[in-house]
Amino acid sequence: MENNLYQNYIAILKSELIPALGCTEPIAVAYASATAAKILGRLPDAIEMWCSGNIIKNVKGVIVPNTGGMKGIEVAAIAGAIGGDADRGLEVLEPLKNEQIDEVKRLAGTGYCMCHLLRGSENLHIIAKLTAATDTAEVEIRSEHLNITKIIKNNKIIFEKTGENNSNIENDDSIGDSVRLTVNDILEFADTLNPDDVKDLFEREIAFNTAIAEEGLKHSYGADVGKTLLKFYGNSVNVRAIAKAAAGSDARMSGCCLPVVINSGSGNQGMTVSLQVIEFAKELGAPREKLYRALAVSNLIAIHQKRYLGRLSAYCGVVSAACGSAAAIAYLHGGGYADIARTITNMLADISGMVCDGAKPSCAMKIASAVEAAIMAYYLSSEQKTFSAGDGLVKDDVEKTIRSVYRMGKDGMKETDLEILNIMLEQ
Repeated sequence: MENNLYQNYIAILKSELIPALGCTEPIAVAYASATAAKILGRLPDAIEMWCSGNIIKNVKGVIVPNTGGMKGIEVAAIAGAIGGDADRGLEVLEPLKNEQIDEVKRLAGTGYCMCHLLRGSENLHIIAKLTAATDTAEVEIRSEHLNITKIIKNNKIIFEKTGENNSNIENDDSIGDSVRLTVNDILEFADTLNPDDVKDLFEREIAFNTAIAEEGLKHSYGADVGKTLLKFYGNSVNVRAIAKAAAGSDARMSGCCLPVVINSGSGNQGMTVSLQVIEFAKELGAPREKLYRALAVSNLIAIHQKRYLGRLSAYCGVVSAACGSAAAIAYLHGGGYADIARTITNMLADISGMVCDGAKPSCAMKIASAVEAAIMAYYLSSEQKTFSAGDGLVKDDVEKTIRSVYRMGKDGMKETDLEILNIMLEQ
């Protein structure tokens, strides 16, 4: 594989597969607030938050980690401001102490933090403004969860990203260019991958995501989707793969403080893209090197799909993640390009269009449905079965099918996204 392209794919994996503590949307709110507090230089007297609809949707129903079970933008913002460490990125709330959690509980609901909807904005957009006496600090995040685009102190801009696209991935060469991803090149990358280039990265993904899945299976979180699957469906590799992914989400969406390695800015997607691949590799007795190659396939195919869709939308991102893991299962079984293209097509012909109605405990059941569909997509492909061009959104080429599905998700579901938000905000 051409070296520049190879290094580009390594850079993408390193930039995307990072640890996060808790659901990434409340964490992004906390990160914005913690950064503003750092700029302010002291604890604020008041906080104002402006958030896009998709941020509100994904923070409303999920527990903010390290807060004793509290939910919401207000909680995330206060926790970030009074106890967060902005230098920890997506693990910003890890240092919270008990006395700070008590202070969050005291301040929540008092008007200390006011939250507003950013209308007509992009899907991932946060502005945090903190005030202390006559001093103010304002931090804006756009496009990606840690992508600070503007910092203002006392009404003076001290940092600003300019240009039509201020996304980190588009402007930082060290992060990689996802536009250059294709299914064929991803498979060539996996086949030629030097395991030493990704060993630390994938070992962290395996360790972190397995740990939270096992936590979700050992203890009660949310609706216990993972545990229930094992209780009633048996212990085959298919069921274990589905249950592990669901159990990780059970735990994460219901306040478990274990970190996960994310994909496309999402912990749920990070678990979905990896846990069933790990389980199938274990079942097949695949050597570690083969697992690394399969995880490269899974992660990069998920990222490839999400670049058409964006970080947040009305289209449930675990479908993209499960599709990536379906391709990796085919790869683990020795599948080549034709087998994997069929698998992706089968998956996208099935549950594309599953809606995202926010981060919350029921995400675990959506993950279970997506992973089950992914396994079926592979088994159909293994029998040389696939859907034909003209079957719904399916085209005559896997890349065209990916684009058509995500055109539907990004453009076709805009009004759906607005209506979901309107319904969720009804009292």
